[in-house]
Amino acid sequence: MSDVSGASRRPLGVDHLPRPRNSAGRNLPVAVGVSVVLGALALLAVWIGPLGWYPLVAAAVGVATWEVVTRLNERSYLIPLVPMIVLGQAMVWLSWPFGTNGLVAAFVTAVLVLMFGRLFSHGRRTPPKNYLRDTAVGIFVLTWIPLFASFAAMLSLISADSADGVPGGFYIITFMLCVVASDTGGYVVGVMFGSHPMAPAVSPKKSWEGFAGSVIGGVVAGALSVSLLLEHQWWVGALLGVGLVVCATLGDLVESQFKRELGIKDMSGLLPGHGGFMDRIDGMLPSAMVTWLVLSLIGG
Repeated sequence: MSDVSGASRRPLGVDHLPRPRNSAGRNLPVAVGVSVVLGALALLAVWIGPLGWYPLVAAAVGVATWEVVTRLNERSYLIPLVPMIVLGQAMVWLSWPFGTNGLVAAFVTAVLVLMFGRLFSHGRRTPPKNYLRDTAVGIFVLTWIPLFASFAAMLSLISADSADGVPGGFYIITFMLCVVASDTGGYVVGVMFGSHPMAPAVSPKKSWEGFAGSVIGGVVAGALSVSLLLEHQWWVGALLGVGLVVCATLGDLVESQFKRELGIKDMSGLLPGHGGFMDRIDGMLPSAMVTWLVLSLIGG
């Protein structure tokens, strides 16, 4: 009798709802709470303008560089932590007054410093060990974090060269909306329906179904934000969404392979529910370059 009465109190339609195929793999309430805090900080920085956005991006670059270089040095790589952080900051900040010229000049300088510094890391009379490996990995980190992140910083400068009157913050908001929609669409669809691994040797949990959800979310968000906020053709926003999702997905796979080779699960435990800071922005970094390229063409 109790079973019957219990069944009668069950909400109608619950048995027909699709059940997730996969585990979320993290503490979802905590992860959402951390995401809300980070989103609020980003919106505050956008509202302030470049004076708020540049320090936020620079701080993210510093923390992410610290996480990655620390993990590498724990695994016997020899990457100088302080110079990497300083050189990365130079790349971000020189992109403000000098644009891409300042960014390229700072990047080349950073590469030269890394190459020459590693060459004589043990003095003039002792040959360096693993020189090619450590130098190549150091240049990879400089490209992966501060170079890509500098394009995100320069999104706040697009309106300075624009004659259409669109506030500079709208370009950053467009980027953020596309990233959030891509992440949300990929996460929900991947958890609910993911069954076909995209690259099982690199990231077993990333599925083609999740990728499709990311594409749908990114395309819809891109089309709406570009047409409504930036007042340009919707199809430009749709193309932006596709490019952003492809780069974000590949960025996730790159970090997955990076952690797999180092034998670690997260870059750090800095962000509850997410792992490290780099675990949160890995897909945003390469997608920032594509976003800057498309939106700077629109704005300019």
